[in-house]
Amino acid sequence: MSGDASELTAGMISGLAVRVIPCLDVDAGRVVKGVNFTDLRDAGDPVEMARVYDAEGADELVFLDITASSGSRETTYDVIRRTAEQVFIPLTVGGGVRTVDDVDRLLRAGADKVGVNTAAVARPKLVGEIAERFGAQVLVLSVDARRTAGEVRTGSGFEVTTHGGRRSTGIDAVEWAARCAQAGAGEILLNSMDADGTRTGFDLELVRLVRAAVDVPIVASGGAGALEHFAPAVEAGADAVLAASVFHFGQLRIGAVKDALRSAGQTIR
Repeated sequence: MSGDASELTAGMISGLAVRVIPCLDVDAGRVVKGVNFTDLRDAGDPVEMARVYDAEGADELVFLDITASSGSRETTYDVIRRTAEQVFIPLTVGGGVRTVDDVDRLLRAGADKVGVNTAAVARPKLVGEIAERFGAQVLVLSVDARRTAGEVRTGSGFEVTTHGGRRSTGIDAVEWAARCAQAGAGEILLNSMDADGTRTGFDLELVRLVRAAVDVPIVASGGAGALEHFAPAVEAGADAVLAASVFHFGQLRIGAVKDALRSAGQTIR
């Protein structure tokens, strides 16, 4: 797929309008990034936050269980159950998913899609196993990618990392995304570890490279800090844009991001 052609597919691969997605990092049933919404009873309760985002027009929600310990896993199931009962937008849940049975339990709790990352790197056959049992539409491959440095070199210049970007794998991130899409991943959650938290904009080079390599939807993540950052990510090939702290702290609103995308000529729900 050529660069020009890849940009034409932005927002079109999935056949749907561009999605705007908040991400909640959940630790033992609490959102760990601070929020300041006056209409929340409990600023650390993900179910309350999900309600707010649903009311503001979020197209989906991503919940990431950042500790994924056995002690917090039941709490995570409870959070998903309560959220699914009260909001009607799709929920993607990731963090600590290691087996097909983990996926089954999350879906039964109310998740619509399940994200896998470290376990797929450790055992790539897991991607095909999940897709075969539940369908590609359920499986989101989360790719924590960063630019290579030091002795690590890949063809694309990006490698897959695990454990929140702390561990290098030496695996080419673009080739990995393509391999897993072919194996059955229905969507790529593309996290730029270089851009994450910088609020200087999404890593457009990374998005373009992965867009040229896969035909499944891409969710761009990492670097959102201003309204003008979202449209370029879609133009580079993202089908959805994800952000966390700028939404949690109230610096940006879902509606304002959608207005900015609409003004840039993108189709919004």
